Amino acid sequence: MDFLRAPSLVGATFTMGLVTGAFALYAHAIMPGLKTTDDRTFVAAFQSIDRAIINPWFMLFGFLGALVLTLAATLTQLGRDPLPWVAVALGLYVIVVVITLAVNVPLNDAIKAATDLDDAAAIRERFHEARWAAFNLVRVVLSTAAFGCLLWALVVYGRSA
Repeated sequence: MDFLRAPSLVGATFTMGLVTGAFALYAHAIMPGLKTTDDRTFVAAFQSIDRAIINPWFMLFGFLGALVLTLAATLTQLGRDPLPWVAVALGLYVIVVVITLAVNVPLNDAIKAATDLDDAAAIRERFHEARWAAFNLVRVVLSTAAFGCLLWALVVYGRSA
């Protein structure tokens, strides 16, 4: 297990940074940009973006990768100085995953299922754009904090190695 300590911690930090960047991109560019569009454009664009982001690269090197590698880093750091930082990062990211699965994914699925774009205003209203954006902002804050914890865990790891 010793040989996995550094790679799992580096991998957790790397994937957490990637997923944090994705959430932040939605918060700072995608949703503000879509907010200014008409209803039909909003619905069609969001559907396209959401279909595109569900791909092996994002899932492996972002969303699920951050969870699996942070869990692995937690297990490999048991009894070591970086453990508290890695464990906090894992706890924060578990909250992000729960928010994603409980709030954002159901909203994404509902808008993707909509097919009658002639009723785009109603589809957009049912999407609850403000709710999606607010919970995404929570994901940004929590995943950024988790990323910071993992960065500090690398510092602690380096000092104790």
